[in-house]
Order: sequence, then structure tokens, then C-alpha cells
Amino acid sequence: MTEPAGDWRLGATPVPGATRFEVWAPHAANVDVEIALGDTTTVVALEPGATARGSTTGWTWRATVGGVGAGARYRYRIDRGDWLPDPASRLQPDGVHGASEIVDRVSFEWSDADWNGVALADAVLYELHVGTFTAAGTLWSAIDELPRLAALGITMVELMPVAAFPGERNWGYDGVFPFAVQASYGGPAALAAFVDAAHRLALGVVLDVVYNHFGPEGNIVPRFGPYLTDAYRTPWGSAVNVAERHSDAVRRYFMENATGWITDFHLDGLRLDAVHAIFDPTAVPFVAELTAAVHAAADKAGRRALVTIESSANDPQIVRPTAAHGWGCDAVWNDDFHHTLRVALTGERHEYYAGYDGVADLARAWNDRFVYTGQHSPVMGRRHGASAAALDHRQFVVFAQNHDHVGNTPAGDRLLAGHPDRERRLRLAAATVLLSPFTPMLFMGEEYGETAPFPYFIDHGDPQLVEAVRAGRTAEFAGHDWSGGVADPAAPETFRRAVLQPDPVGREPHRRFLAMYTDLLRIRRATQVLTDPAAAQTVERDGDTITIVRAAPELGRTTLVLNFGDDDVNPAAEPATAVLFDSSDPRWGGDSAGRQSPATRPPVPPWSARLLHAEPAT
Repeated sequence: MTEPAGDWRLGATPVPGATRFEVWAPHAANVDVEIALGDTTTVVALEPGATARGSTTGWTWRATVGGVGAGARYRYRIDRGDWLPDPASRLQPDGVHGASEIVDRVSFEWSDADWNGVALADAVLYELHVGTFTAAGTLWSAIDELPRLAALGITMVELMPVAAFPGERNWGYDGVFPFAVQASYGGPAALAAFVDAAHRLALGVVLDVVYNHFGPEGNIVPRFGPYLTDAYRTPWGSAVNVAERHSDAVRRYFMENATGWITDFHLDGLRLDAVHAIFDPTAVPFVAELTAAVHAAADKAGRRALVTIESSANDPQIVRPTAAHGWGCDAVWNDDFHHTLRVALTGERHEYYAGYDGVADLARAWNDRFVYTGQHSPVMGRRHGASAAALDHRQFVVFAQNHDHVGNTPAGDRLLAGHPDRERRLRLAAATVLLSPFTPMLFMGEEYGETAPFPYFIDHGDPQLVEAVRAGRTAEFAGHDWSGGVADPAAPETFRRAVLQPDPVGREPHRRFLAMYTDLLRIRRATQVLTDPAAAQTVERDGDTITIVRAAPELGRTTLVLNFGDDDVNPAAEPATAVLFDSSDPRWGGDSAGRQSPATRPPVPPWSARLLHAEPAT
């Protein structure tokens, strides 16, 4: 089965009896495609496409080649130069330096015709890295783990980037072919099967995409056209060109990529990496345009797709609707919440944690969404952020752990690794995130207290680049009070240590951690006042304790007490309330037998959380 004739798409697109090739090369005098099928190799000259000189998209080159279909390998040559892979390749079977492979994107037999996506109000995200989520490290093997995520109460799996990267070990943020699913993960067929299997279990799938930079090895896009610009600099070098000359064509490249994940792979949303590194002074922001395109593609398919954003800008415009001059994105990651929670739990004040004040700032984040809403940031050295207090809590994704903040340590240690009070404080962290009105996200293994680290790892083929990465990681942690050495990012053992345990809940404390997380998510689903945007909320802080009351006439009232101190806390009397959750319950490994009775009004123990609920008045 092949795609019907219709609009041209970048890359190689099988159509009945042939394949269409289209590539953007605005400065080329001629472009050829070499097609290898079996022992036969054919070279075909491409012609300038309809989007020729003087148009808004620059000069693309096209050809329709008969008798060629899925499975054939191909490469492009510009002005009789080197043979290069396709910037819009859908599969690099021999790695980023090899030829591209033609992929039939419509042959997969989907079983999700009745699936229409996950609403933001129902989103509970689970971030996972395909290569370390299972021992096999593929999307195929990850399918077997989906039933346990559904049973846990997860509603959306968030895949770290799968775009083709050098070698077989990488976080995914060094991808150089945004359209191509990493071959060692199983390629495009495995991604389609993973999404279809997830939908059968009522799980959505979100994909992390990187539109702010290309990786340092195997990046051939600058040889085709001005995908990058030196007008702006990023931590990765030249910025992606979304605002300078020829940027319309670059935008088209990423728009087709984004909408293709929705239409070709039935994905339920995208997470855009570090959009603060996309420099765009234009009147129509690139991210806003891309978000609108993703929403439109999902609407056309009769499904819902969410666009979530990573940004360090603390800019509420990201999630404001376009009618209010915002970008129209669905949600933004809230690093402020994470940073202040980590400081409250650990007392760490190095690097970017230096600007946060633990419990006091956590209470502020609960009220104002961000901690920094326009005041001076000692880390930034300037005023930072803007108020987001009027926006729905659910538009902010919160977490106690994620790939960045676990990996941004020398050895990739998990939260509170090695801490003598680890279990008790992790239970408090879980309650803080999952009983909040924000959209929660778990990092793979967190739900059962995984201890495997998640250090930064690479598999680059260039020895000089490998040494540069090693030196950079060492320099990154110099001058800080870190214990232990820096994990070698290129060592295979660094990667192997990150693979999750094969039998995570076969022993304690993992079994009780999983039971607690499952119960927390059940309580979150059953107690609507916790997340209802119409609920009235008050947040009070007393020393190391935060008390959050949320109430609505028809939903009742909840009182969440978070004790980040070393002493018992005696909460105010709450008549006619039930204790819905107590992190010190012996079921979860706590030591407060009998504390769950509301009649005795027991104190909340140190480093514990308790949730009370009063039914609505009749």
C-alpha cells in the first residue's frame, strides 16, 4: 500500500508504482538522486520544483521515479559533489553516515480507529528513554511494559527523542535526522506498533522532538541549504534558522516533521525541547505556527494532540491562547517547581538550585505557577519571568525527577540516592507532585523507587568529538561540591548502568513504592477537587510546612499538609474529614500505625504528607 497522489512532501514518498523525491537545496545548480535496489543502482537528475526561485519556500528539487518503492536505498548529490543522505530521511538503516531508506508510511495496519487522544485534564505523563527502559532497548520490547504503566494509572507515555543519532547509545538530543526513527530502536515500524499497542490500552504517546539544534556528528543539513544561521548562537553552535533569509523553507521542514508524527504515526502530542534556544523575532512565532499546525493535523484526523514545551523563560505567553496573543501551546514544563522541591528535599544549593529557597518557594510556585515572575534571579543575574497566576494549573507540567535533572549530575544519580532518609522523602516528593493541581510527570522507574542512575551517554564515532564531550562533562561539574567522579559518557558501562531493573517489583521496597504510586494516582482520579480549575485554593506556609486547601461547593474540600521539617506538625482540626492518603502509613513503609484515624487528630510526622477530604455539604 502506498500514499495516494497529492501534495508533495520532503523526503522519499512512495506513490502507486513509483516514489517521489523532494529535497530543498536553494543554492544548487543541479541535484541528483542515486537509488540502489538489490544489485542495481540508478542515478536520476532532479528538476526544480514548483516552489522555485522567488517563492516563499526557496528552491526545491523533485523527481518521480517509477518502479522504485519501500526498501530501496538512496542518496543525493549536489553539484556533482559527495553523495549524502536525505535531510528528511525516514530511516538510516546503516547509521547517520549511510544511505537513506525509502519507507512506506501508510502500510501499517492500525487498530485504533476509535481512539481520539487524551485531554490535558486527564494527562499523567511518564517519561522514558527507549534504550534503557528495557534490557533489549527497543520499542518492540517496550511494548511488553505498557500494561503495567496502564495499571499504574499513567495516561500518556512520553518518549525521549527517537530521531536518528550517531551510534547506538545516546539520550536522543544529538539527533541529526529529525524524521528518521533510530534504527537500533526498531525504526518506524516499531514506533507505529508501539503507538498502536499503547492506544489499545488507552495510553496516549507523546514524542520529545528537538527543533532547537542538530547533533554534532553526521549533520549534513548545512550542505543542502541555510538550515542554520550565525545571526544567533546557542550552546550547540549556530542557531536553527527560523527567522532569517530562507527561513520559510526551514519552517516548512519542521512543520512537515511535526505534523507527520501526528498523521503518519498517530502520536498524541509533541514535547518541544528547549524552545528558549530558538531565536525568533518574527511577528508569527515559529513555535506558535508549529503548534497550530499540529492541532490542525490532529483535528483533521479526528483526534486530539497536545503540544508541551520546555522553556527556561518562565513566559506565560507560551500557554496563552492565540486570541490573547499567546502561542497557543497546551502546557509548559515548570522547572521552578522541580528546583524548589529538590532544594526542600535535599538542601542542595549548587548551580541552578542556588536561586531557590526550598519550602517558601514551593508555596509560591503552588500559588503563582512560577517562582520567578519578574523579580531578580541571582542565577540569571537579571529580572526573570512574568506572572502566570491567572492560568490553569494543568497547563504546567511538574515532576520530582526527569532526564535532565537526574542526568545533570556527575554520575546521573537519582533523586536522594544514598540519602539515609531516602524512602521517607521520596514518598513526600511523590505526594507533592501527584496530589497537586498541576499536570504530573514521572520519570521511568520512579514509581517503584528505581536506583539505576541515568548519566549522560554517547556513542560518537569521531575520537576527537568523544574527547571534547568528556572534557566538557568534566568542566561542567568543576568547582562544585559533588561527591564521586564524572561518569565517562562514552563508556559502554555508563550506558549499561542506566538500564532499568529487569524485575522491578519483585522485592521491597519497590513493591510498596509501586503500590503507593498506584494509590496516589487512584486518589487523584477520584478526587476531582484536587485538579478542578474552578476550585478555590489557599496556600499557607508555616516554617517547613505547607498546607494547601482546595474547595468547591459541589466537590467538597481537600486539605493537603506537606511537612518538610524534622518535627511533628499538628494540623488544624478538620471535622467530618476522611484521611485519603498518609505517606507515613505502614503500607508504604512508614512507621505511624494508627495515625490515619481523623478522630484522634494525630500529628503529621516529619518529612511526610497527609491528604484530608471533606464531602460537599448537602
